[in-house]
Amino acid sequence: MLGIESLTTAAVSTALDAASLRQQVLAANIANAGRSDYAAQRVSFEATLAAAAQGRTGAGAGPSAPFDLRMRVEPDLLADGTPRPIRLDEEVGSLAQNSMHYQALVKGLTKYLSLMATAVSEGKR
Repeated sequence: MLGIESLTTAAVSTALDAASLRQQVLAANIANAGRSDYAAQRVSFEATLAAAAQGRTGAGAGPSAPFDLRMRVEPDLLADGTPRPIRLDEEVGSLAQNSMHYQALVKGLTKYLSLMATAVSEGKR
């Protein structure tokens, strides 16, 4: 059984990995916005996370590895199955939003680790 500190760092680490991958995919979408042969991509993570929270995943379902989730890069398709056209303004907005999300995760992890360091150092006195 994992302790709360292990679960917290594993959850934040997984979220940081997802945000990093999403940043790469959004950057690729922006870089290829003018190409007619490029299909926009997206990162599939939230649906996997929601399924894991409800206990429906295979790899990450056990208590020893609850955040062993797989992120996938998939084509961003419309309802009819055709590739979604890249709208540069939306991609740049998503990139900015993802950057803020990443920064918030890093800030939260930094505060958490600082709290843990304080608890350890105060316990030695």
